Amino acid sequence: MNNHIRSTSATKRFAFAAILFTALGLKSTVKAQQIAPFKTGDRIAFVGNSITDGGHYHSYIWLYYMTHFPNQRMTCYNVGIGGDDINQIAARIDADAIARKPTVLTLTWGMNDTGYFEWYRSDAQDFIDKRLVNSYKTYADLEQKLKKQTGIRKILIGGSPYDETTKFTKKNIYPHKGEALAKVIAHQQESARKNGWDFVDFFHPMDAINKREQLKDSTFSLTPSDRIHPDNNGHLVMAYIFLKTQGLSNKVVADVNINASNKKVLKAANCTVLNLVGSAKSLSFNYLSKSLPYPLDTIPRGWGNIKKQSDALKVVPFNDEFNREMLTVKNLSNGRYDLLIDGERMGSWSATEFSNGINLAEITTTPQYQQAIQIRELNEERWEIERRLRNYMWMEYDLLKGKGLLYKDNNAAMDTVKKYALKDIFVNGNKDNYTRARYKNVRDAWQKQMDVLTDQIYAINKPQTHRIQIVASK
Repeated sequence: MNNHIRSTSATKRFAFAAILFTALGLKSTVKAQQIAPFKTGDRIAFVGNSITDGGHYHSYIWLYYMTHFPNQRMTCYNVGIGGDDINQIAARIDADAIARKPTVLTLTWGMNDTGYFEWYRSDAQDFIDKRLVNSYKTYADLEQKLKKQTGIRKILIGGSPYDETTKFTKKNIYPHKGEALAKVIAHQQESARKNGWDFVDFFHPMDAINKREQLKDSTFSLTPSDRIHPDNNGHLVMAYIFLKTQGLSNKVVADVNINASNKKVLKAANCTVLNLVGSAKSLSFNYLSKSLPYPLDTIPRGWGNIKKQSDALKVVPFNDEFNREMLTVKNLSNGRYDLLIDGERMGSWSATEFSNGINLAEITTTPQYQQAIQIRELNEERWEIERRLRNYMWMEYDLLKGKGLLYKDNNAAMDTVKKYALKDIFVNGNKDNYTRARYKNVRDAWQKQMDVLTDQIYAINKPQTHRIQIVASK
């Protein structure tokens, strides 16, 4: 049996503004313009709340660039803090984001501005409306600050939706929160239009997917645990939307097409094919791609998550659009053929299947996929260390700043953390991390570890030449 990660069938291309599904939810249409991809040397600060802080979408985006553009080194920063609304984001953006000297800054906010239990107040709508007036005022001030940062490209992200309709859980139902969040997204989109900034919409496409899938399974959700935080599959959907908005869909890992009868290379896109020899019953050649396949994760990652990254293939055609390493061989004699890469058997396919094309990126045992897995694992190690630094920033801004102890990291700060840990589960959960992170030398060592991991990624992410053989099965 071939060791594959299967994708869903391809859909029509769509951009970021909206996905309009048909009644059966089988197709999508294209609207709105695309935004430019990242470039070599970019430093991208992803600013947001807990969905950014504890989430993977930015690391998935970076992993795509690490594998698809191995010579275009760039850096991504997680600049999320759990629980932040726009007021808190604005208060820290200088020290936490702009101080990193980003060339690109993405900003998403709104989930925490649109309330939770407040929706059960007798004056809920009026209360939230007044809160949002304050949020919009704070954002307007932040907008003016960002406009002065002329060396930073701005990308506003309409955040992932609150899922009020899933039957996966009976908890965390906040009536009309989704409607309020939609208004915030519209406000952000208008800000991007007015300022000539980029805009990526997670909200409407993800909401459409939820509603489409819930027609078939009422328990489906991209945010199953609490209706708010996307699981790993939801974060790959977010990465998929972001990359698609950047116009990167249908950029193949490689595309090889060979005519076996005359030993002619009909196509070699994003790769080179050399030393082709053989006949209609046996072929071999050297193959060097310019990209690596994207190594989809098949285990749940992160606290509280139950879904795998690869589960996203059930709802978006990621492999079809972003992970195509195609090998097509025409005019093989009838029969079945083994595919060997560097002498190791990858599986067996019929002549017809070879003629239709085989996506090598769906075969997890190829040497190039195994190479990409190492990059994924190093990137996950980097992500884990970065989370420690984000938990430290959470403690600084969500607790210590309000006590006049921002960045003090002294005994008084530690005593304050211990005191509030007795009654606040979030402080208690981050207390152990803070006992280490409050020391600058420890934080510096963590940063050096991340730098080493990133250096290693860019040292090993260059595609290698492989010998491919197609021989009649015995």
